[in-house]
Amino acid sequence: MSAIRLLVLGAVRQHGRAHGYQVRNDLEYWGAHEWSNAKPGSIYHALKQMAKQGLLIEHETAPSTAGGPPRTEYEITEAGTEECFRLVREALTSYDQKMDVKSAAIGFIVELPRAEAVALLKERIRGIEVWRSSVTEHYVPEDGPEQLGHIGEIMNLWIHTADAEAEWTQGLIARIEGGAYTFAGEGEPFVGVLAEGAENPYATGEQHPGDPR
Repeated sequence: MSAIRLLVLGAVRQHGRAHGYQVRNDLEYWGAHEWSNAKPGSIYHALKQMAKQGLLIEHETAPSTAGGPPRTEYEITEAGTEECFRLVREALTSYDQKMDVKSAAIGFIVELPRAEAVALLKERIRGIEVWRSSVTEHYVPEDGPEQLGHIGEIMNLWIHTADAEAEWTQGLIARIEGGAYTFAGEGEPFVGVLAEGAENPYATGEQHPGDPR
């Protein structure tokens, strides 16, 4: 799975309707350009591609009063919303996703009902346990990695990573079950996007041909 697809769909959905530079600004505000492939070219390309796929609708807007060119604004479709939630659910349950995909899914987890989020994370733990068991069929952690020569360090890394993933997921489940955060249907959601015209303290300032649109 590509993180950029989820990030762009999620950003447009949170705004309701947004132009490309606004989406880019949001992703830079979230620091996504640091931990994912959310670079300007990738963002603008994803917007156009998903519009062709029927996940977004393009709206041409009038030029600004300052004389700038018209912008293309994007609005998520029903199919786009379904795809966005599919990606979130897949990323939350698939423990072996890359860090950027997992991070993007956590960024949108509160878009789900609280009970569903917990259920998905518990499914994630079950997946981790199954995968860990497949490793320990060939490697006994208690005997240490030396039993397999230096290659044992690979399996040792896998086990430690799985255990850390499970511990982190259990902690997140406990916080959610304890009432942390505002999930879908529970009230005013956390506002994680910039208002139109708001200054972005994390903007890269990098110019891209797609910025005016």
